[in-house]
Formats: sequence, C-alpha cells, structure tokens
Amino acid sequence: MNNKLRNAANPQTDAASPTARESWRMFGIMAEFVEATERLAPIRPAVSIFGSARLGPDHPYYLQAEKVARLLSDAGFSVISGGGPGIMEAASKGAFHGRSPSVGLNIQLPQEQQSNSYQNISLSFRHFFARKVMFVKFAAAYVVMPGGFGTLDELMEALTLIQTGKSRRFPLILMDTAYWQGLLDWFRERLVADGMIAAEDLELLQVIDEPEQVVDAIFKHYEGRGFEPLPQEHELLLNL
Repeated sequence: MNNKLRNAANPQTDAASPTARESWRMFGIMAEFVEATERLAPIRPAVSIFGSARLGPDHPYYLQAEKVARLLSDAGFSVISGGGPGIMEAASKGAFHGRSPSVGLNIQLPQEQQSNSYQNISLSFRHFFARKVMFVKFAAAYVVMPGGFGTLDELMEALTLIQTGKSRRFPLILMDTAYWQGLLDWFRERLVADGMIAAEDLELLQVIDEPEQVVDAIFKHYEGRGFEPLPQEHELLLNL
C-alpha cells in the first residue's frame, strides 16, 4: 500500500490530508442517516412544521403555530420541527403539551439555532441535506408558516420532489394568505405565464388561515387510504 492509500485508510496518520478528511466525512454523513432513520421510524404519522426562527412567543404567528401543533398532536400526529427558536419552538411546544411526540431535527449553525426545550425526540445534524431528507421522509404533510430563506428552502425542496415524482404527493399547506399571496401571484404571473411550470403545479399548494382547517385538510387528503405510505410510495421514499 503506497502512502496515499495508507493515509486515506487511516486519516490519523495525516490529519491535514484533504482526501482523507473528505473520505472519512462520508461515515459521519452515513451515521446521521442511520441514526435518524432508526429513531424516527416509530413516529408516523407525522407532520413537519416550518417557519421563522426570529419570532418571539408573543407574536401572532408563534401563537398560531403553537395552536396548529397542539391540534395536530391531539389528533394523533407527531410534530416535526427544526428544534430551534421562533416558529420551531412554537411547534415543538404545542406538540409537547399534546398527546403525540414533539420531534426536533436540530441543525448545528454558527448563529440563531439554539435547541428549544420542548422535544420528546431530539436529533442533531451537521448537514442540511441529511436533515431535509428526514423532514420529507417521515412527513404525511408540511405546514409552512411565515418565514425566511430556510422556510422557503424547505418548501421549494418539497415542491421540487413532488413535481418531479421523486417523492409521494402529500399536503403542502401555507398558513396566512396575506403573507404568501405575493409569492403565489408571482408563481402564477411569471412562472406559469412564462412556461417555467405548469398551471396544475400550483395545485400542489393549499393556503389555509385557520388551524382547525389544517387538520381537516390533512385528514381529507388521506381519507380512504390511511397514512402509511403505499407500496409504490414506500419505494420512492427509499430512493429519496
């Protein structure tokens, strides 16, 4: 074995080797996927809730997210959030005081992300992409509260996966018409009008203002089929 191969196999012999560090980093990524899959397998059915990390407990969006999460938890859904402050904390808090588990998929960030204390199941991720897979893989629905780049990132990821057939179709619910209307108008007036997406792609989204209606919409989507992935959907989830 030459020195390059030896150092790749045992990065401790050459801690500064970029190749060795990159190779061994793969094991850390694998570990995130394995641990998360094993710990989240029992939580179904679950709903992922997203929203801004920058809102305090007295903000109307925070209070609305807390109410939605509590209703979902009492209805039998585990609630998955990002585990941090703001809307994430509100979602965790509502679920924590309900009947079903509160799940936090925390991300290690230089700023903003501090884990909230309302988590029955708490996981920590270094890699956004591994965390994003878990949000989709174990969710029967997305509830998207007002938020910034991170919230938009999660929303667009789910839209792309469903539109391209890489994920099963599940409810994507935007809460607060006034907040999202401008984006939806732009989708229609630019993306659809310019042929960037099909008009029917907008049907992947629902806009709901009342927390009780969120729960009703999710139950309606799964009426007659149950929440567990169908065989063909299970295959899609395995290949996310």
